[in-house]
Amino acid sequence: MAVHQVAATPETVRLGMFDATIPPVLTIASGDTVALECLSGGPEVMPPPGSPLAIPTGLAAIHAANPARLGTHMLTGPVAVAGAMPGDMLEVRIEAVEPAADWGYCGFRPLAGTLPEDFPHRYMSHIPVDRARGVCRLPWGPELKLRPFFGIMGVAPPADWGRISSREPRLHGGNLDNRELVAGSTLWLPVLVEGANFSAGDGHGLQGDGEVCVNALEMCLDGRFTLVLHKGHGVQDPILLQPRAETPTHFITMGLNEDLGIAMKQALREMIALITTRSGLTRDEAYVSCSLAVDFRVTQTVNGEKGVHGMLRKGLLFA
Repeated sequence: MAVHQVAATPETVRLGMFDATIPPVLTIASGDTVALECLSGGPEVMPPPGSPLAIPTGLAAIHAANPARLGTHMLTGPVAVAGAMPGDMLEVRIEAVEPAADWGYCGFRPLAGTLPEDFPHRYMSHIPVDRARGVCRLPWGPELKLRPFFGIMGVAPPADWGRISSREPRLHGGNLDNRELVAGSTLWLPVLVEGANFSAGDGHGLQGDGEVCVNALEMCLDGRFTLVLHKGHGVQDPILLQPRAETPTHFITMGLNEDLGIAMKQALREMIALITTRSGLTRDEAYVSCSLAVDFRVTQTVNGEKGVHGMLRKGLLFA
């Protein structure tokens, strides 16, 4: 299978939006791998003049181009998969995720985050990254191990949705902010438009479940993805009413809703459907199994549509 490269340039990057009418920058065959350069951060969050933290050349070029923006996320793509049609399923194998800068940032701003009433001001920290050692050091002292992943991986939404912000995760994936989706994991997304049109961005060097202040360790990442098309396994499949994922150790279902309680119910229903489909257990047996063997975690509480993800360890109920 072929390997393709997409650099982050003003022609291949868009800011803060998903839209079915955005043409693909590349079309690949099912099973091909695409390497995406994904940059991060608008001019307003760059290190101040005189800082030893260097702004990547490609990032500076995008700032200079001043492209149209609906939000803050820099997304590289979209990449189309030949033959993909609505009703199919796209398997996104996350082959590699590598830090691509020697720093990242984390902060908060008025009217955002989980506690905007407690933190009504603006705060920004620039955090050095040691790529060789795989760690970052916070300005106030502690050193933390990196665990890089992409906050945003998604396909184009249905044409009827029009142009939507990249802030809210939805059926198309997008701003999932799921820290489990590191290299070696797989994400399944329903195909909603011809070609699927996959994009990635919002690189995170490190994040806790919840992403409570509104940022993770936001930074530039390079990613490599193998895109595999499955015909006829899309939105009609009860286990793909929301994005779904798999790590080397766990099956993951997701719920996405502005109400955290509803998101929890969605993730639970998705897990019950996954268990009954894979194991042959009844719905009653699957429901009880979820209470005994599945961990449900808060993915993020800061994107409008909040997230819950359920994690079932492989081998407990089925292989």
